[in-house]
Amino acid sequence: MAFSMKNYGIQSMLKEGHKHLSGLEEAVLKNIDACKQLSTITRTSLGPDGMNKMVINHLDKLFVTNDAATIVNELEVQHPAAKILVLAGKAQQEEIGDGANLTISFAGELLQNAEELIRTGLHPSEIISGYTKAITKTIEVLEELVEKGSENMDVRDKEQVVTRMKAAVASKQYGMEDILSSLIADACIQVSPKNPANFDVDNVRVIKLVGGGLHNCMVIRGMVLKGDAVGSITHVEKAKVAVFASGVDSSATETKGTVLIHSAEQLENYAKTEEAKVEELIKAVADSGAKIIVSGGAVGEMALHFCERYKLMVLKISSKFELRRFCRTTGTAALLKLSQPKPDDLGFIDSVSVEEIGGSRVTVVRSEEGGNKVATVVLRGSTDSILDDLERAVDDGVNTYKAMCRDSRIVPGAAATEIELARRLKEFSFKETGLDQYAIAKFGESFELVPRTLAEDAGLNPMDIISKLYEKHASGNTKVGIDLRGGDLEDGVCKDVSTMNIWDLYVTKFFALKYAADAACTVLRVDQIIMAKPAGGPARRDKPAGMDED
Repeated sequence: MAFSMKNYGIQSMLKEGHKHLSGLEEAVLKNIDACKQLSTITRTSLGPDGMNKMVINHLDKLFVTNDAATIVNELEVQHPAAKILVLAGKAQQEEIGDGANLTISFAGELLQNAEELIRTGLHPSEIISGYTKAITKTIEVLEELVEKGSENMDVRDKEQVVTRMKAAVASKQYGMEDILSSLIADACIQVSPKNPANFDVDNVRVIKLVGGGLHNCMVIRGMVLKGDAVGSITHVEKAKVAVFASGVDSSATETKGTVLIHSAEQLENYAKTEEAKVEELIKAVADSGAKIIVSGGAVGEMALHFCERYKLMVLKISSKFELRRFCRTTGTAALLKLSQPKPDDLGFIDSVSVEEIGGSRVTVVRSEEGGNKVATVVLRGSTDSILDDLERAVDDGVNTYKAMCRDSRIVPGAAATEIELARRLKEFSFKETGLDQYAIAKFGESFELVPRTLAEDAGLNPMDIISKLYEKHASGNTKVGIDLRGGDLEDGVCKDVSTMNIWDLYVTKFFALKYAADAACTVLRVDQIIMAKPAGGPARRDKPAGMDED
């Protein structure tokens, strides 16, 4: 006789096949371990000498980058606790556009230190309490470290913009930051609105053309469209432009009809009426003063024939987003069907020309005067992966410009701020009396991650450099950081950042540290993991390489 033993406790409540992990060992420490693994991946990519990661995603697309936001995006992290760190990194990327690596790496370091405290007997709630006090104190100290006078800046002054942007660009493209920062600053200043707080990052476009090198990169006021003009006219200057969203062609009727033709003459006349109708429409556009027609869809052969006859240049932009940007650049209203445009619907372009850049034919739309809403950075490089990485550096630079339009305050870069925060928080922990003091001291110790990583990636001795930095900061010089370009005999690699001109935006540091502390506390608050049985039928077989999930 078989005995069947009924489930008891949580097993009797949940469906068969669930997972339930609880307690310090199973839930808290396992969560911390997963987050540590993620931060170990991103940490070595921190800073100018950061290593590149080679990531191949589920579509077999190759990414070679040191941009943490791209890395964690393409890794498709499954562990629920590590996902919290990924979300913190994404929040930083959306809020500021730079500093995602600092957020993830710092959160991982906080959790690693929390693990040591848990193993010595502290309860997670005491660690959370200490971390909360520490982040409040960190923000106070961070405000004290702000460079005096940096809150007032002219966002159209290129020199001030480059100073604030250089560190963000150098972390992606070390050694090329001077050229890139200058290009990005030019592009951003060109499209900066009257009220800089309304700056839109979408107005700085990037076009990547293989070939050439970084010295061939340039900024164009207006747009650069990949592809040739449709007709034979390839250059027009100071012209009005009409945009038709649905295409330039004779429109078919919605209902079906039968035409009975008795003679050849009637057949000839029937064909001529279509011709006459298309000619009438194209002539109406030409009479309105437009010299350029932009089509959002197909361009019919007959319509193109008449466009050539009336000396109209025809461009085709199939992407509706590009079409919207084109309308914004030229101040044109897109019309739904081919008809005579009103004078208000027409836009104006300084020049449109088809040029050949590095073997690729591109249409350059210049809009130098008046409604200049879009600027394009033309990037040149030897391979697609180099161009992708350059594009990420440009994105970081443009996002930094948007952040400085909001808050232009700066703090010392090159790990000077982090060492000062570590020193001040350790001092603060000695004044606390409860068990929180150990958590606050560990929070301060976590800041050493930045100088340690910068030194390791540059092949320097981290312990030696951190002790030298503490020594200089203790003697009152709070702006001493690491000079990665090689130190001199007198100061070594520890130098005053104001002489090296390395500054970070206050707002980037503020959000990165805040999100990291929040993410770490969220992970520490979890004491049970309950996973239901995954839905679905039999296990999916391996898909052929290159296939999408759908």
